[in-house]
Amino acid sequence: MATRVTVTRLREMKRKGQKIVMLTAYDYPTARLLDEAGVDVLLVGDSLGMVVLGYESTLPVTLADVLHHTRPVARAAERALVVADLPFMTFQISPEEALRSAGRLMQEGGAHAVKLEGGREVAPTVARLVQAGVPVMGHLGFTPQSVHALGGYRVQGRTEDAARRLLDDAAALVEAGVFAIVLEMVPRQVARLVTERVPVPTIGIGAGPECDGQVLVLHDLLGLYTRQSPRFARRYADLASVIRTAVGEYADDVRGGAFPGPEHSFDMDDAVLERLY
Repeated sequence: MATRVTVTRLREMKRKGQKIVMLTAYDYPTARLLDEAGVDVLLVGDSLGMVVLGYESTLPVTLADVLHHTRPVARAAERALVVADLPFMTFQISPEEALRSAGRLMQEGGAHAVKLEGGREVAPTVARLVQAGVPVMGHLGFTPQSVHALGGYRVQGRTEDAARRLLDDAAALVEAGVFAIVLEMVPRQVARLVTERVPVPTIGIGAGPECDGQVLVLHDLLGLYTRQSPRFARRYADLASVIRTAVGEYADDVRGGAFPGPEHSFDMDDAVLERLY
């Protein structure tokens, strides 16, 4: 069995200048493939609300949803660190509520760590989780659960004041005990400053190449999400077209009688068949 990636290993990778590879995963067979491909961190993100459950945003995703998808990913991953998102309103009410939610994701779901969005305002919650033995990944910049408060899908940290707030938020999260910070949709120069100033790894998504690692939503990478993908995503395959073609050929074969053929069927002994007649 491969050596498990741990939060300590991620910090060592930052120190050595080794880039961290992170992808979303929501089911057993996909997580198994990503793990075998050498992905370091598997994120059971609340992005599942959009790419798996068909919602318009991440806001409707519940703790039960994330638990349901974390279990198979955790069973599949032999090497990767499995991180589960704390959904909207599962950690904002109180640190104790956040602890209960995180505890379920780890105890029932098999996650190795949790991720939550926010800066200084969630630092006390992060500290409470870390104190209880829960590894926490932070998330700054564009935070999807705050999409309405932020005025839509917009790049964050472009002004001097906004950049300083982001730097202060990163410092607060580090002080509270996060083991890594996702930086989403921020100028690459700001991401570079954060990466240089914090001792924990930064994971970029639309934050430039200077981060310690990168994360993408798998459905964007594979071309499975047929709605418009964000500008920062790179499509490495067009599986949507592959699937449409394969299913179309199957449908044609069924309607034309070409499937199933003799090679896909089972026969019985002729003598037995004669007695049936």
